[in-house]
Amino acid sequence: MQVISRIDLRGLGMGALARTRYAQVLPRAALDIGSAVELVTPVLNDVRDRGLAAVIDATKRFDGVELDSTRVPQSALDAALAAMDPSVKEAVVEAARRARLVHQAQARTSESIQLGVGAQVVEKWVPVSRVGLYVPGGLVAYPSSVVMNVIPAQVAGVQSLAVASPPQAQADDPAFIGLPHPSVLAACALLGITEVYAVGGAQAVGMFAYGTQECEPVDLVTGPGNVYVAAAKRVVRGTIGIDSEAGPTEIGILADASADPAFVAADLIAQAEHDENASCLLVTDSPELMDAVDREVALQLKTTVHRDRVVAALTNQSAYALVDDLDQGLEVVDAWAAEHLEVITVDAVERAERVRNAGAIFVGPWAPVSLGDYLAGSNHVLPTGGSARHTGGLSVQSFLRSMHVVTYSKEALAQVAPLIDALGGAEDLHSHVAAVRVRIPGSKP
Repeated sequence: MQVISRIDLRGLGMGALARTRYAQVLPRAALDIGSAVELVTPVLNDVRDRGLAAVIDATKRFDGVELDSTRVPQSALDAALAAMDPSVKEAVVEAARRARLVHQAQARTSESIQLGVGAQVVEKWVPVSRVGLYVPGGLVAYPSSVVMNVIPAQVAGVQSLAVASPPQAQADDPAFIGLPHPSVLAACALLGITEVYAVGGAQAVGMFAYGTQECEPVDLVTGPGNVYVAAAKRVVRGTIGIDSEAGPTEIGILADASADPAFVAADLIAQAEHDENASCLLVTDSPELMDAVDREVALQLKTTVHRDRVVAALTNQSAYALVDDLDQGLEVVDAWAAEHLEVITVDAVERAERVRNAGAIFVGPWAPVSLGDYLAGSNHVLPTGGSARHTGGLSVQSFLRSMHVVTYSKEALAQVAPLIDALGGAEDLHSHVAAVRVRIPGSKP
């Protein structure tokens, strides 16, 4: 049974017209944020107007959990950490260490630019004061997302961090019913996060944006979520900052005949495991590889744990794309602008350097996307839906603001005053000129 459809792009050529055609025929899950906005807006308005009571009502309605309080007690964080599997704890600690090393390299320092005697502009980098970090908890619990959100915020110097993650209606340990998944709580405890809320979905974004009796409003919200979380971010943007409107996850693989079909098949299946709306695209110039991958997918699906979810993703919005050569293949993957892009070719290092549009690039057969999800040190909160054409992944920069600090002496201002005369006059903003000339008397335009 063929699960993944095939698209023949040979003969379409290259260039802008071909890229437009690629965008039309390549698969991607539909993310109707516009329709979701209509659904989440009343929820957000209710949270804005009624605060905690509205969050508790929405949690009962959408999650089937009735809360007395949204704040996770410290005792629950401590209990989750104490019960954490030692091997998982070791992995989270190492993931955090590697992520911290990578993100420390992104740290910004203030720069002083001397424009002349007495004329100086300092570019100053200031962390956001308070951030709300959203950690999904629907089909899968993501302690790794705690790492990916918390570490860059901490490196940036954010002083106040709050995490929200959906409460569980059922749990292996009854003590954690009504709380986020214990692996998420344990990861928070490991990283020193003490402010955690058992709130998910749009109501979590509303809580962060407008505040409640238990949670102070934030300046920025980050983290992936479902379509309702993305829609809520769109609604509150402007009231607070957001990182992105992340949609269903996706992987692109650019491969030639040298690629191991078992590796490629495994990576397609791994990405499809996230969500039945995940998109998976193999771009290759080798029909033989395509056939071999197809056989491997069928073989590996026999032992795939979440088979129904995987098959839905591979069937509905995934494809093999056949191209004339790898140069055309590069154009195809650049047009698709995948969240994750693997390059598995004989010249993988050089070819990866030519990629312009991807959230993150994984080079060669030994750097699968799964590595990036956990231990590579890179961030896995990445742009989806083609937004990698203009947006990067979560980083230290996401939590910093640039401020220009301007210092001029009287002499330096006098030197540029005639130029301000000219520009202010050209724009018919004579009071701008006057604000300079009251300090530096002289001719006016």
